[in-house]
Amino acid sequence: MKMIQENFLLDKLNTFCVPAKARYYATLEHVEDLEELLSAMRYKDLPFLVMGAGSNLLFVHDFDGIILHPLIKETRLIHEDEHDVVLFAGSGFNWDDWVTDCLEKGFYGLENLSGIPGTVGAAPVQNIGAYGVEVEDFVVAVEGVDLTTGEQLILDNEACHFGYRTSVFKQKGSGSFVVTGVIFRLRKVPEVNLSYPQLAAAAETMRNPSPVDVRRLVKEIRRQKLPDTSVFGNAGSFFKNPLVSKSVAAALQQEFPGMPFYPQPENMAKIPAGWLIEQCGWKGRREGDVGIWKTQALVIVNYGHATGEEILAFSEKICKDVDEKFGITLEREVQVV
Repeated sequence: MKMIQENFLLDKLNTFCVPAKARYYATLEHVEDLEELLSAMRYKDLPFLVMGAGSNLLFVHDFDGIILHPLIKETRLIHEDEHDVVLFAGSGFNWDDWVTDCLEKGFYGLENLSGIPGTVGAAPVQNIGAYGVEVEDFVVAVEGVDLTTGEQLILDNEACHFGYRTSVFKQKGSGSFVVTGVIFRLRKVPEVNLSYPQLAAAAETMRNPSPVDVRRLVKEIRRQKLPDTSVFGNAGSFFKNPLVSKSVAAALQQEFPGMPFYPQPENMAKIPAGWLIEQCGWKGRREGDVGIWKTQALVIVNYGHATGEEILAFSEKICKDVDEKFGITLEREVQVV
């Protein structure tokens, strides 16, 4: 473990680029290093916050605890046969770099998740998903350390309790468990997933699109819809798409005939939060240095020097309008610290 730094500035470590400080900041390059930190008396009563690329965090205050930043970049082959490969990836890898590396080696399945900001370790925490795929579909197990006991654990897919943009790690809070690595099962035989309508439309002129083609199309769609975090501070989708019962969705569609919804298991339906926000007049709207992106109503943008408090207040206005118009409570994807 590198030297622990005090009063560490976090503005360049969160993609919203909001100003904040951590009382302590420590990078974790080896699992064994964590024992040193957990046993140090001066840190015993302080809260932890595990941080990947800072692409799903909104700091509204300084963090009076320890930011733990895993940088583990070990890989290993666990199993391989003619159909599948099982791989371990350390939590510190950049997610999109990992997807690229897998495709270059002929390991398929993650291509629909191309271009998502963040790290390998953060992927199962959020159960990242896009364009018809969720990472839980390829996770065999997650390795990590319980920060309350110091115990090293391996949780299989079922024990991770994956759900829509959630997992046991998120449910317990980001200060109770640190992911040190993820075990994936990927395919060696190409099998593209074009179930997402926009992706299917983009590929309709192609004959037998490959996983590499899918990755390219996904990145192009994302580039057209989403702001570049290096130019405009943002955390991608700020809100989850709400899940309601099919009967509620049908009733809403009668009142609002243009409302799309998508059937889900257990008699539920998913309504696009972006559509709800756009119908309330928020798409492209800006207040000071905070606004909704012009081509994607799910994305809140820091146009300059907005604070975390200003971004949060802006998001709450959106929630209020959606609730008043549709009777639906939006839930944040972004974690507020």
